[in-house]
Amino acid sequence: MAPLALSAGVTAAWWVALGVLLVVALVVWALLEVLRRAVLDVDESVTAVWTMGKRVAQNTQTTYLFGTTKARGVDLLEELQRHAALRERSGA
Repeated sequence: MAPLALSAGVTAAWWVALGVLLVVALVVWALLEVLRRAVLDVDESVTAVWTMGKRVAQNTQTTYLFGTTKARGVDLLEELQRHAALRERSGA
């Protein structure tokens, strides 16, 4: 069996096709690399936002106690004023 002989035109067409395929592969690789970097940047940003959100939640989880704290502070102030009035009356 004789080896398959290709004409010069067919050989050139194959080389052009391989060159185009290489260019397409390089473009696809570059686009995928750009996408990968963008995804990593988004992931870092989302992680930072998530961390800050957790910190805000930790810092505000007991804000409902402010009303009780204020009421107790008012009670304490009134008690101190009563003691001060008693002290003034007793002349001490």
